[in-house]
Amino acid sequence: MRVRTANAIVAGVIAFLALAPLMVALVASLTPDARLFDAPSAAAVRLVGDHYRALFAERAFWVPIRNSLIVATATTILALALGAPCAYALARWRFRGRGAVLALVLAMSMFPQISVVPPLFLLLRAVGLIDTYPGLVLPYLTFAMPLAVWFLVTVFRQLPVEIEEAAMMDGASRFTTFRRIALPLAAPGLVTTGLLTFLYCWNEFLFALTFTLGPERHTVPVAIALFRGQYQVPWGEVLAAALVATTPIALLVLAAQRRLVSGLTSGGVKG
Repeated sequence: MRVRTANAIVAGVIAFLALAPLMVALVASLTPDARLFDAPSAAAVRLVGDHYRALFAERAFWVPIRNSLIVATATTILALALGAPCAYALARWRFRGRGAVLALVLAMSMFPQISVVPPLFLLLRAVGLIDTYPGLVLPYLTFAMPLAVWFLVTVFRQLPVEIEEAAMMDGASRFTTFRRIALPLAAPGLVTTGLLTFLYCWNEFLFALTFTLGPERHTVPVAIALFRGQYQVPWGEVLAAALVATTPIALLVLAAQRRLVSGLTSGGVKG
């Protein structure tokens, strides 16, 4: 009983520490600019939605949201479509140098972004992809797909190989076994990988700032960073934009919570 109570207290403290900044940001985003930096007072604070109205009426914040959704979704789909077969091959086929290939894949994802920005910019400009959706998706894949491959290799290794061998003894090809047996069994890991890839793309800033030229292609992080004016920062609108951008991600994580936990723990248990 004491252990359960202690666990409940610890969980409550962690939840409070996690939610307190969000609550402060929510109240601040509903506070008029004139009172935003006033000293805390016990008097009732008048809450308004001016910052949210300005966000969509004056700044057209739906445009960067649309851009982030398109780029993050396209990158996630491509990373899974290309990374899953590659990860399955690395998990099931034994060949000399497989460990080196996995190490190289991981090293690619850990390479500093700033070091590849100049050559990527020159390459994208040469093929006319600056300030386009493909001009963001392709650079995102250089970091998203290696992480997807590395994570999915672990997921496929945990699947019982006996089921696949039985299917191939019944006449199924390797591709059929991968498509109809391995992929359904690896669904929690695929969901987790897709969600982590989507989060990375949604929050990415450096590539989005470098490879876009105007507000028509800016993503959410870049749009929020450029809210800053010449003489002041509209903190109310910045906080409102941050909360609007966080809401779909929070809903996505909550919707996939069970599969997310299952996918994150699948790598530590032998199937």
